[in-house]
Parts: sequence; C-alpha cells; structure tokens
Amino acid sequence: MIFTNRAQAGRMLAERLKAYANRKDVTVLGIPRGGVPVAFEIAEALGVQLDVFAARKLGVPSQEELAFGAIASGGVRVLDPGIIGAVGISDSDIEEVTARERRELERRERLYRGGRAPLDIRGRTAILVDDGIATGSSLRAAISASRHLEPSRLVVAAPVAPLATSGRLRQEVDDLVCVEMPRSFRAIGEFYEDFGQVTDQEVSDLLRRNRQETIPRNI
Repeated sequence: MIFTNRAQAGRMLAERLKAYANRKDVTVLGIPRGGVPVAFEIAEALGVQLDVFAARKLGVPSQEELAFGAIASGGVRVLDPGIIGAVGISDSDIEEVTARERRELERRERLYRGGRAPLDIRGRTAILVDDGIATGSSLRAAISASRHLEPSRLVVAAPVAPLATSGRLRQEVDDLVCVEMPRSFRAIGEFYEDFGQVTDQEVSDLLRRNRQETIPRNI
C-alpha cells in the first residue's frame, strides 16, 4: 500500500484505533516532526488530546550514531550502562552531551507548545505515533523514556513498519498498531507519494488546531 501523505495515513491508522475513541483517559503523542501530522489525524478522529513527545538521542562523542541513552519530554533521561561501560564514556562527557541535547529539546518544545507545559500522561493511555518505523532504534528510546512518565497503558501506532521490527517492538509495549507490515522494506518514504519534510511551524499549527477543537469528530 502507498499512502497519499501523512494525513491520509493518519486517518487510515485511526480506523484501527477506534477502541480508544472519545475516552477522557487517552492522549495521543506525536513524535516530531513527521509523526505529528499522522498523530493529529488520529487525535481528531478519536476526539482526544494531542501533544508532542520530543526525544533526543545521546550520542557517544566521536561516534554520534551510537547512542548511549536518550532524553525526552518530561525531563526524562534514560542511559544504557552497557554502552557507557563498553565505550568508556566519562561522567563529564555524559553531562556535556545531555546538556547540549537538552537545550535543543527544550528549544523545540518551547517552539511547539508556546510555553505550555506538556500534558501529564501518568495513569493514562498514551498512544505514541510516528510516520513510520524502520529499525525501531530511535522509537525504542522514546518507548523507554515514556515509560518513566508512568502511563497506565502504552500503545505505539505507525502507518508502516517492517514485519520483523514490529514483532520485536510488540514485546516492549501494551499494543502495537500498524496499517502495513511488509516483509520487504527499504525506507519509510517508499510507502508515501508525498513524504516531504514537516516544518516546525506545521507542528505548532497542528497542536494549536487540536487545542481549539471542541467537538469530537467521530470515525
């Protein structure tokens, strides 16, 4: 299946999430930037609140593609003691990288929310949404970080994910919902006609539109 764009993919994904419609204990969390247009359509269709769940990988100095942890919305930091021990990262390096990535995460959150505090997901069902899953490495960091915010139930939803990756991720969350789970997979963009970059302004606008929506739109 080829999705027209992220909005259409979000509407199709919402069809598979009907069980969560019009529930006051549900929050949809879009992973910026690309996950937010998908998440917006889900939140609007289900009649629930939308927020972003910003996460930043903590990369090993000089090997930044190798993550020794992650930070995320809500002041969460998750560290991987195995990577830290194997690579020999010093405490000062850990704090330096964390501070740098925290500044960028906070900059994005201020921009997206306009100074508003993140929604509290403690004791709620959180639906974590991205526009697609490839290897799942960055999403695993988001899953681990979001667990620290103590949702009662954590759901991951994406329009497309490789069958093997979705099988592994399913073991880490309470539910995983995808429209397409192909065996053959090269890149997320191959499943979209329009996979253009999402801007910070678009993310901010979608969050504002969701806050202004007062009448739930049922699917």
